[in-house]
Amino acid sequence: MILPIDSVLPDLLASLREHGRALLIAPPGAGKTTRIGPALIGEPWCGGQVLLLVPRRLAARAAAEFMAMALGEAPGATIGYATRLDSKVGKSTRIVVMTHGVFLSRIQADPELGGVSAVLFDEVHERSLDNDLALALALDVAGALRSDLRLIAMSATLDVERFRRLLGEAPEVVSEGKSFPLEMVYIGRDPAGRIEPQMARAIRAALGDREGSLLAFLPGVAEIERTAEALGPLPDAVELHKLHGGIDPAAQRRALAAPPPGKRKLVLATSIAETSVTLEDVRIVIDSGLARRPRYDRGAGLTRLVTERASRAAVTQRAGRAARQAPGVAISLWEEAATASLPAHDPPEILEADLSSLLLTSLLWGEADPGRLPFLDAPSAAAVDEARRRLRSLGAIDEEGRVTAHGRAVAALPLEPRLAHMLLDAKDR
Repeated sequence: MILPIDSVLPDLLASLREHGRALLIAPPGAGKTTRIGPALIGEPWCGGQVLLLVPRRLAARAAAEFMAMALGEAPGATIGYATRLDSKVGKSTRIVVMTHGVFLSRIQADPELGGVSAVLFDEVHERSLDNDLALALALDVAGALRSDLRLIAMSATLDVERFRRLLGEAPEVVSEGKSFPLEMVYIGRDPAGRIEPQMARAIRAALGDREGSLLAFLPGVAEIERTAEALGPLPDAVELHKLHGGIDPAAQRRALAAPPPGKRKLVLATSIAETSVTLEDVRIVIDSGLARRPRYDRGAGLTRLVTERASRAAVTQRAGRAARQAPGVAISLWEEAATASLPAHDPPEILEADLSSLLLTSLLWGEADPGRLPFLDAPSAAAVDEARRRLRSLGAIDEEGRVTAHGRAVAALPLEPRLAHMLLDAKDR
């Protein structure tokens, strides 16, 4: 099957041969996640692995399984994946799809990235702390130790000029998208009422009026469960699926796959379904317009999840899910005029998060000041100082700012430092 990305692959490969880096701008459906890696392993300079970094575990598994199936293989042969709780990588694996957290562990264990020829950052616009830190460390390695390491930053919505400067004036490659006509419908909602019954009414109406499978975006797992309950009995032809990071991989695969003949899917999902995956047969998207994000409360010294309005970039990504494979409709639970008041993008986490984990990683990397690493947005000095005080209070660093043995044990756990410290302390007790 020919995809839009195929027409720009020669330009992308030429940019990597000449410059070693590239910015790839390709809308959803272009094929960037699954086409670039296989194209690279045939290049003369690519004797090692290609690491493809994606924001979520679901996307890592799905991309690896799709690429492996295209080769007639199972994951773990030529193409594998590595996530926090699951991994399929063999001795002959050339492409490894992984989350940013797994990449951070790998690059800290082997700063030269031995045996790696290229690192691809998919959906690089998603500015989580791990995403930004992974890119910064890869750029640091490429600049100091591995001038031969190829780097690609990929997204549908890039701040091109800023990313180009960050990547040393890397060439820009633009691909057309593959999409079908998309009808936008705004039905509004009562802001004083609960979101779940309003979503349930919209879903029942859409299932009755329109054809195809339906994908509904909700902010979190609790809202998914309450919406499923509010829906009540569904027609026999409708299969209900729930899609979030807490369900098992088999259930996630069923939610992504095409429904059986004569059936249609209803998928209640969190933002996990916004990017990097294709849900087969989806023709209808219903968007609550809400998202759940981590927010650091400096007064309390805690990070908590808060429910907020989704950004314009996010709701655009969500709506596009309806027109990936055929004409579709996106139904929004807000008034059309309210779209302009949505924040343009999700704020970079590095500007408002607890930086304890980032600082500990930076110190282990050998850099006492994270601001000297090549970040798109440098962390504030005040936030770094606060993180330094917190790490010192946990015993993760000493008075001179050096990482202690306890700090190394804290960093080895896939948790933020205070939770890791709590578990280690409980073990000692």
